[in-house]
Amino acid sequence: MSDADGPWLVVGLGNPGPDYAANRHNVGFMVADLLAQRTGGRFKAHKARAQVVEGRIGPPGPAGRRVVLAKPLSYMNLSGGPTTALSDFYKVPATRIVAIHDELDIDYGTLRLKFGGGDNGHNGLKSLTKSFGPDYFRVRFGIGRPPGRMDVAAFVLKDFSSTERKELDYFVDRAADAVEALILEGLERAQGTYNS
Repeated sequence: MSDADGPWLVVGLGNPGPDYAANRHNVGFMVADLLAQRTGGRFKAHKARAQVVEGRIGPPGPAGRRVVLAKPLSYMNLSGGPTTALSDFYKVPATRIVAIHDELDIDYGTLRLKFGGGDNGHNGLKSLTKSFGPDYFRVRFGIGRPPGRMDVAAFVLKDFSSTERKELDYFVDRAADAVEALILEGLERAQGTYNS
């Protein structure tokens, strides 16, 4: 396959700034950071109110794919604006956008890849869908439900627990692998491998 159809836009969802960096809600940023390391790139500010890295994933040569990795610098619930600006700037259709996000309804560390669908109450997805419709890829990273009666908003804005952190690097690594597989091998094959 050639790059004739242009780059993919991979958007890690999260909130900017050090106060949020280790939050459950920021796992999309964590995966984007790892993908940037793998491409050998460093995030740089873009006029679209986002940090971006342009690089390649997969084997060198024509089998590899161009990607733009992005972390919106708006807050989570406004992610659609910067993402739309980037998709316009790089001429990427929604069908080549991958959003990486935390997901309450699946167990911690479990991954689910899908195309399209609802936002499941996730403010980042709500904003993306409002900006360019629901037809984009999602890599859903399970964070599980809050314990007891803890408020959902409080739970997602808390850091991963010490128990969770023991396996976090492994799960983030696996999510980055899943993003690469989705782009290089297509949704069905990637789902077969990673939809645990």
